Amino acid sequence: MVPLSVGRGQDIRLSSKIQAVCDKTGLFVISFSLDVARTGKVIAEFGRLYEQQYAVALFNKVRFDVEGGGTLQPQLLHRKIPLENKAIFSGSLFQYLEENKKWRNHFLSIPDSHDVKYYDSKASHDRLLHPKGTISCAGYKVLTSMEQYLNLISNSLPGEERVGSSPFLKCATPYPLIMWHPYARHYYFCVTTEKEQQKWYMVLQDCVRHSNNGLSDEKKVQTPAFTNAVRLYRQAQGQYGTWEMMCGAPSQILSNLVMEGLLSELRDLISPRLKGKLHERQRNWILISDAVYSLVQAQCQTQYEAVLQKCEANRSSLEASIRTDVDQIITSKEHVTNKIRAVVLPKAEKLLKVSIQPYISSILEALLEPTSRGFFEVREVFFRELVDMSKNVLNEGTKEMVAQHMEKISMLAFHPVKMCSCYEKVMQLSLEGLDQRFDISSPSVFIQRVQILMREQMDNAVYTFEQILHQSLESQGGEDLCKTIQRCQDRVIKKFDYDSSTVRKCFFREALLQIFIPYILKQLNPCFVSLPRFEELIFEDFSHFILVENIFEEVVLQSVMKDIIMAVKEAAVQRRHNLYRDSIVLSNSDPNLHLLGDNPSIDWAGQYGGDQEEVDGAENDAEYNGEVESVTSRKKKRMKQVVSLIQTDGTAVLPSESCLEVPGVEDIPEEDGEGRKENGAGEENSENKPLCDQNGFASLKASTGKPEDDNEPEEQQKEEFQATESAGEGEESQAVAEEQPSSKQEESEVLLLPPAAAAQKESEIQETSVAAGAQRLK
Repeated sequence: MVPLSVGRGQDIRLSSKIQAVCDKTGLFVISFSLDVARTGKVIAEFGRLYEQQYAVALFNKVRFDVEGGGTLQPQLLHRKIPLENKAIFSGSLFQYLEENKKWRNHFLSIPDSHDVKYYDSKASHDRLLHPKGTISCAGYKVLTSMEQYLNLISNSLPGEERVGSSPFLKCATPYPLIMWHPYARHYYFCVTTEKEQQKWYMVLQDCVRHSNNGLSDEKKVQTPAFTNAVRLYRQAQGQYGTWEMMCGAPSQILSNLVMEGLLSELRDLISPRLKGKLHERQRNWILISDAVYSLVQAQCQTQYEAVLQKCEANRSSLEASIRTDVDQIITSKEHVTNKIRAVVLPKAEKLLKVSIQPYISSILEALLEPTSRGFFEVREVFFRELVDMSKNVLNEGTKEMVAQHMEKISMLAFHPVKMCSCYEKVMQLSLEGLDQRFDISSPSVFIQRVQILMREQMDNAVYTFEQILHQSLESQGGEDLCKTIQRCQDRVIKKFDYDSSTVRKCFFREALLQIFIPYILKQLNPCFVSLPRFEELIFEDFSHFILVENIFEEVVLQSVMKDIIMAVKEAAVQRRHNLYRDSIVLSNSDPNLHLLGDNPSIDWAGQYGGDQEEVDGAENDAEYNGEVESVTSRKKKRMKQVVSLIQTDGTAVLPSESCLEVPGVEDIPEEDGEGRKENGAGEENSENKPLCDQNGFASLKASTGKPEDDNEPEEQQKEEFQATESAGEGEESQAVAEEQPSSKQEESEVLLLPPAAAAQKESEIQETSVAAGAQRLK
């Protein structure tokens, strides 16, 4: 490894392979003359914008603290630390090593951070040694065939038109897993079965989804200041649309911002220096791009920390000024806003009438259908898990049995395989035909956002259910567990329906704004040029907190917001979307529930006897590396895993050690059909859509006997909702009781029937439960 200093004592260590390629192409001369200059220029402009937006964000936070906000309180509880003492997945697979061009068996572990850590062996992981490498999944795409990978890298070098040329590596098995990034290093894995490939694909996709979720909302000043600064910088470059690379940590986002403009220049300079066959040039370019990205990221990290430190140092004085003159600042801002609105609003309303209003309903419909199907699938998956638990508890009604099921259900939201059917519903979201008009690069930004919201709602429902169930078990004992589970289930399902409606409506408003606002700002850019004259109306003492560009965007947002809110309200009236009307506000319906919100996750195994096996197993295996460790230490290392290991009958399990090697292919002919033929088996899943297990109920269908009425009186809908919610605690209302089948009685009848009749009876019970669940959602 060769260190390369990038300033302030930070080094980037390049492997000997990358070092050789860099020396051959003159990368160091180019990078320090081009990369450092470009990075410094971008960060300097970003830093100026960030300092301005930091003061504005601080003022908005103080104003919100003083005036308060009218946000609706969610009905479900929120788990503060979802994956405490949990790991997502781990296992062995083959990884291609660039250093020696060989496939080695490595052990991968995915902790609660959703970063991918790979080790030489499972023993290295168990000894808590440092991993060989860590993959931060932000910005990556997970591919399941070499053909998909070739399509992405075919345009990496200018002047290359042979899309179907042979790859520069051959997979050890027909089931590859490739992690592709536009700038950073690519990672190549493969497994031995299609089932393993599907499961690893879902797990890695979940890591990417989690890493792309954006910056933390808990930082009320830093996050809006950063996102606004990035957006304003890109708008100054003429880029107004959605940006897929707005993902990861701040240093990663800034690196993507630099590379967005640097990559084409760097490619034009370096590509003439690359020699050899096509696959060799592609390989060397990927190595060089990764080396440059590492350089840029280190510089961005250092310079961003300096900008942030400067702003944080001035925070106390800025906040003191705001709190002293907050009323005067608000008055001054409203005065300037009225002046700007008089200039901008007529042109904005004309643009809205011609170019925005005709498209609102069609775009909203494209968002509504897949999003509603996805949330409905979340409800069904949750419902199925609880029904399965009720059926098992009916046969063996003990708290230990409940604890075993709750251990699995507690992490349902973070199980990528079980959530796969939910995520796939949203993958049907398409905004085809709007990409050019509204500058939408890809619907993936909206798809991933919906999937994250679905996961949050699932975890909220699971956490609320386990808190209510635990409270009921502690107060009522073990009598009639099935009825207790049913009562808790009904309470949580109602709360989920209300919260999912609120979350979806909020997402629709945000998505429409994200689509329309950049287009409007781009069209009204000539108006923005004349705005600096309004700066004269701002007192100098308030100039840090009132910026005309922010006021301009607020005026544009307010002009389109009323049309968007009206469109979402009209959609809520149509019952087929399963949205509650805005007039139905459920407040304090379960006042004692939120007292449980601060409780930690329930340790079901520890409280109900399931923990003893783990203690015994730790005691029997306490000797490690010639030393005897404490049971507590061993248990800490044995972190519970959300996704179970893959057990496939009739297939060999990869050994844990790394001694297993598959030779790499040193020289692959540039035009060789044999390579593609060997990889053909891995290209069956070229659509990049893994299959999901179809166990459990079929998809719920709202097949009630009641005819659909989109124009049901608002008061009647409100009364129906309040009637069902009033049964939140204690016995359920008569209306709800009529919907719910007597599961214990009817399933007891199943046990007394012959096998064929029992199966038919059980099917009838499931259909009745499904119809009741669909009726409640309606």
